[in-house]
Amino acid sequence: MEDSIRMKKHVTIVAAIHIGFAILGLIAALFAFFLMDFAKGFIPEDEIPGTVMKLISGLMATIPLVVGVISTLRLVGGIGLLSQHMWARYVIIVVSALGLLKIPIGTLTGVYSLWVLMQTETVKLFERK
Repeated sequence: MEDSIRMKKHVTIVAAIHIGFAILGLIAALFAFFLMDFAKGFIPEDEIPGTVMKLISGLMATIPLVVGVISTLRLVGGIGLLSQHMWARYVIIVVSALGLLKIPIGTLTGVYSLWVLMQTETVKLFERK
């Protein structure tokens, strides 16, 4: 019983971490989108070939979109973890595994999240719900 209470606290911490970083990520994605759209006005289109300009425009739209999608997954998964939904555990495991590549903060949060969500006590906690 004591392990279950301890792991519930860890799950709450993991959820809070992911919700917090998700909000920061969504703000960053919006800021990057508007900043890149603003910067696009300073690129002289007549001096850059059409295919290169299409590539630049594609990257300028894709980067904020990817950050926004991952942040949305983190937000939804974090909220789901607070309600102890099994699907949220899977979402956060995937997002945490992807976050391992973002050294050093993503690696730290990813390792901690994976450690918490892979524990036997945590799995039992989510199965009871």
